[in-house]
Amino acid sequence: MEDDELKAILREAFGDSSSDSDGEPSPERRVRVQFNHSNSEIGTPESIFGDNSIWEPISEINGLSICRDFLCADQQCSLLSALEKEGYLGEASQNQAMRFGDLPPWALELSRMIRENVLLSDNSKESCLFPSKLIEREPLFNQLIVNIYQPGEGICAHVDLMRFEDGIAIVSLESSCVMHFSPVEDKVIGEREEANQKCVPSAKIPVLLNPGSAILMWGEARYQWKHEINRKPGFQKWQEQEIDQKRRTSVTLRRLCGTD
Repeated sequence: MEDDELKAILREAFGDSSSDSDGEPSPERRVRVQFNHSNSEIGTPESIFGDNSIWEPISEINGLSICRDFLCADQQCSLLSALEKEGYLGEASQNQAMRFGDLPPWALELSRMIRENVLLSDNSKESCLFPSKLIEREPLFNQLIVNIYQPGEGICAHVDLMRFEDGIAIVSLESSCVMHFSPVEDKVIGEREEANQKCVPSAKIPVLLNPGSAILMWGEARYQWKHEINRKPGFQKWQEQEIDQKRRTSVTLRRLCGTD
C-alpha cells in the first residue's frame, strides 16, 4: 500500500485536521501498521469467547444495531490479554495499530461470532442486522484497527473511506462512552439555511457504547451518517449523568474493496 493511501485512511479515521467538533485540537494518534498476506500459520482458532446474540436496532438510523452484551467481563479480559500478548497494548507511546490482510486468531474469532450471532438473530428484511450479501462474504473482514483512548481523547465526526466496503463492526472495551451520529447532509442543509439567515441545529443521535458492546453499521448508517466521540469534559453524559472516563480500547473490523 502506498504512503498516500495510508495517509488517506488515517485522515478518514480521525478527520482531515487535528480539530474536532468544538474546535479544540484532538490528540495525535501514534500508529503501527501491519500487513499480512498469508494465513498459513493461523489455522483454525480456538474460541476464547462465548456467544451472546441480543442485537438492538437503533430505530433512528437505518443500518445501525448494537449488542450490549456481546462480550461478558471474562471474555473482555481474554480479548485484552490477547491484544497485550500480541503487543497492541504494550507501548505507552503507541495508541493505534492497524492490520491489513489475514487477521490474527482473536480477530477471526470475533468475525465468526458476529456472523453466527447475526445468522441466529432476527435478520429479516424488516430488522436486518447485516444483509446476506455482507454477512456471507468471505472473508467477512480483512482489516482491523485497535485504538487506545485515554480520558479526554476521542474521534472527530467522519464517514469511513470509500476504499472500505459496506459493513463495519466496532467492539468497545474498558470504558463506556457515548458515540454521536449526525446526518452527512446536515452541513449542506445548514449552509442553505444560513444563506437564508435561519439557524437549524444539527441532529445528533447518541448511542451508549458500554464495555463489551459491539455495533454494526451498514447502508445508511455506514454512508449517510457521520460518527464521532467527544470525550472532553461535559460532552460524555448519559441519562443526565456524567460518565466516569477511563482508558477505552476499541477494535474496528472492516473489509477493503476489491479483495475477493
